[in-house]
Amino acid sequence: MAPVERIGIVGAGAAGLTLGVLLSDAGFDVEVLEKEVDDTNTLGSGITLQGNALRVLRDIGVWPELLARGFPCDSLALRAPDLDATVLAVLPDVRTGGDDLPATLGMYRPDLAAIVRARAEQAGARLTYDARVSDVSQDDRSVTVTLHTGEQRQFDVLVGADGINSVTRRLIGIDVTPAATGAGAWRAIVPRPADITRSELIYGGPLYIAGYCPISDNHMYAYIVEPAHERDVIADRPELRRLAGLYGGPWQDISRAIDDNTAVHYTKFTTHLLDGAWHRGRVVLIGDAAHNCPPTIAQGAAMAIEDAAVLAEELIKARDLDDAVMERFHERRVPRAREVVESSVQLVRWLVDKEPNPDIPGVMHRVAAMVKEPA
Repeated sequence: MAPVERIGIVGAGAAGLTLGVLLSDAGFDVEVLEKEVDDTNTLGSGITLQGNALRVLRDIGVWPELLARGFPCDSLALRAPDLDATVLAVLPDVRTGGDDLPATLGMYRPDLAAIVRARAEQAGARLTYDARVSDVSQDDRSVTVTLHTGEQRQFDVLVGADGINSVTRRLIGIDVTPAATGAGAWRAIVPRPADITRSELIYGGPLYIAGYCPISDNHMYAYIVEPAHERDVIADRPELRRLAGLYGGPWQDISRAIDDNTAVHYTKFTTHLLDGAWHRGRVVLIGDAAHNCPPTIAQGAAMAIEDAAVLAEELIKARDLDDAVMERFHERRVPRAREVVESSVQLVRWLVDKEPNPDIPGVMHRVAAMVKEPA
């Protein structure tokens, strides 16, 4: 067995930074390599953090800051696709992080990144920007990372937390192309009316889903899920206003609020789950690099953050590296990730196929019951 002291993390997203905090706090020498040139390029949309993600984020000491910047919710309203968007039901959300945390926290994604990044730096992790990985090689003692500048770094373990289109994954010989699901989503940050204090959804109607989630005292993020298209978020902004206006109730105000200054994003939903081990030798993948899914259950970020927590736990416990460490990590994470990926994709398929009686609440509650148990 080989002692582990130096750990490299590719990607400064929520998973990579959370891992950086946990390992730095435990005394490891950690460097996070981020391809962006600085810390200002985080995708500026909203995010919903489920309780099981909040549980880990509380463990790394950032819960007070998250609560101060985000908007907690404990219920979900389902509305009808009629002129008034009539409220059909208000459902209590499962507190998957425990009774002392809210069911969900909506927040501005760059705020989440800034809070966890500051905590990682406070813990002693080194963050290196404009560090694009061009090659990875390894032997039985270390991993060598070559950057686009020709500079090299040596680590005992390398963690690829670099997202859906992971360069790390490709460089260690895992060939995966995330599959299209047939759906895509608009996201826009808009003013939050005082009477909207929870997530609210419309299934069906003119499109697949229309929903919104408060992310602060003043703002919420609204999203519309539609058949996947090639969209230009600037040129097609009038189309988003039109689509929002197809729904009733609060959506009329949302439509009017979308203007040329509104932060708008569009993504196509894709999915993948690595078949087999998530590691090759001393290099291991976590988060979207290993598995990704449509955001229909809002568990993508939570799964990535859980990956970080479980990997950190296994490395801290072992303090050295052999196949058993990676195998334990894999065994703990695969069943949970598979359930989330398959359930999230199932919801999209029901929408795309216009399933007349989809058991959406049943799927969501099954996943919630699973993730309520610590990873």
